[in-house]
Amino acid sequence: MGVQSINFSVTLDDKYVKESGYVYMTGLQALVRAPLVQSRRDKAAGLNTAGYVTGYRGSPLSAYDRELLIAQKHLDADGVTFEPGLNEDLAATAVWGSQQ
Repeated sequence: MGVQSINFSVTLDDKYVKESGYVYMTGLQALVRAPLVQSRRDKAAGLNTAGYVTGYRGSPLSAYDRELLIAQKHLDADGVTFEPGLNEDLAATAVWGSQQ
């Protein structure tokens, strides 16, 4: 019996697009993935929803903004809008306005 070779295909986008199996990512990347997964779950349930994320660079999670910008094409594909705020007040106002 010969040794079987296993072919694994892994891409950097797996953390945002892979729907089953193991996915490796940082904590911030997991926070980016959360609205993507929610959007896909909503679509699977027949719901027509959209996501909105905002923040500001002075935030304790300012690196989250950077990860959201890196994943912009995935956010767009799943109907999740990321709008960076210039400061805390504008970011909070944007979220409040999105709920009106």
